Parts: sequence; C-alpha cells; structure tokens
Amino acid sequence: MFAIDPAFALGAEPLASLRLCEVLLQSDARYPWLILIPRVVGAVELEDLSAGDRALLLGEIVLAGAAVRAIGAALGRPVAKLNVAALGNVTPQLHIHVVGRRPDDAAWPRPVWGRGEAVPYGAGAVGAVRTAALTSLAPQGAGAPGRVIES
Repeated sequence: MFAIDPAFALGAEPLASLRLCEVLLQSDARYPWLILIPRVVGAVELEDLSAGDRALLLGEIVLAGAAVRAIGAALGRPVAKLNVAALGNVTPQLHIHVVGRRPDDAAWPRPVWGRGEAVPYGAGAVGAVRTAALTSLAPQGAGAPGRVIES
C-alpha cells in the first residue's frame, strides 16, 4: 500500500493529488517550492517507474514548474530559474523537488539544501500561495496530466 514517508511532514504540507503524484508544498517562504511524490509503492529511483509513469511524471514536473512560477508571482517575487531535482539522499522514497530561484534568493547561485533555516509562510501568504498553486495545477484540457484534488 502506498504511503508518503512521514519525514516529509516535518517540512512540507499536502497540497494536491495529480494522476501520478501527490504534491506537497515545502514550508519555506524563502523559495516557491513543490515536491512531487509518485504513488508507486517501493519507488526509490526513476528507473523504478514504468515507461508510461516516467512520461506522466515529466508532464507533472512541467505542471509543477508552472505552479511554482505562479507561487512566485503571488508573492511578488517572480521566478527566474526552475531547479528540478530527485536526490533522495535523506529520504529515499522517490520524490522530485521543483524549486523557484531568483538571483536575490538566500542561496543563489548555490543549491537550496543546507542553506540556513526554513522560514514559515505567514498566515496571509500561505493562503495566496496555495490558491496560486492550485489554480495553476488545475487541468487545462484534454492534454493535462490529470485531476487536482486539494488536500
């Protein structure tokens, strides 16, 4: 049975469900940041997904990138560069980070991992961030990756 590793609850909150992935919002206001977790039991590496699921994942990564850009816009900090990574060194369950970066962010141009302490979203900002992300993740027609279920 599929379950999200409990370690994700320490720094992220559920946002939506796509056809393949659960989408989490990283709880760090320094960066617009989503995490995609494919609902595939035991998946650790991309190679653990079927060819069809890998193709679906790529579409959902692109969709998450648009949502990350929408988060940046909602915060008045447009995203200049998307960073996409599947590391898994700390939490081995297959997951993909989609992080919006700017030349003036706290870690630029270095990776975001291990740079300072996370800054929680304020009460007003988190609502705007969730709305922007969910609106962007909503299917835009027959070619969209799938339904979005707000978590």
